[in-house]
Amino acid sequence: MGHGWQGVALKLMRGKDFTITVRSNERVSDHLHRLTFTDGGMLGATGTHPTMWVRLWFDDDGRPHQRAYTLVDPDPVAGTFGMEFVLHAGRASDWARTARPGDTIEATVQGTGFTVPDPLPSRLLVVGDPASRPAINSLLASMPSTPATIWFETSDPSEADGIAHQDTSARRVVRVPRRDGGAHLVETVRASLPARLDAGSHVWIACDTATTRTLAAFARRQLGVPKERLHALGYWRAS
Repeated sequence: MGHGWQGVALKLMRGKDFTITVRSNERVSDHLHRLTFTDGGMLGATGTHPTMWVRLWFDDDGRPHQRAYTLVDPDPVAGTFGMEFVLHAGRASDWARTARPGDTIEATVQGTGFTVPDPLPSRLLVVGDPASRPAINSLLASMPSTPATIWFETSDPSEADGIAHQDTSARRVVRVPRRDGGAHLVETVRASLPARLDAGSHVWIACDTATTRTLAAFARRQLGVPKERLHALGYWRAS
């Protein structure tokens, strides 16, 4: 399957293409499915970094369709990693539900990037949801001694149970029910983030695109968070 104009654009931006192979599949919950892969040489060629993601290519009635997914526990030596798929109607979810060991899929590495701040932040202030949970775990693991507050939006509170290092004296997960298309999350974070913010904090936001933009603008314009201490990326679009 060709990648169409999107693939051409990614090539021009030095995207690297690989074929990865399914190793195992597991239903984690009613809304979440986990697959593991062999990397087809990808990790050796690109290296790894916290919150690393790749674009997977799916067939949409003969047209290329791509979605980005965060790598879970990437192991460059073994050449393996996992991915978690939030299940809903769509080509990517349909593929994940039926994928079996030995199935292959094409992946492109382009656009991903995160460097652990130096010096380390005084606190991580994180906003996310099930789609960004693997990235949140990767972020927390990259700074294991840094205190953190994580606002986690979900329609199923148990989905927050997979967040690493949660609810300790230094790290707290705040479960936020998804209501009003993300408006409840915006209200909750706007009310509580300022009290936790100091000059050394790092703010990391990754939820639906509209909510991410709203909260990033709040952090930047109203709270004065400098761009080097703010990372914001919309992980999906609400329909």
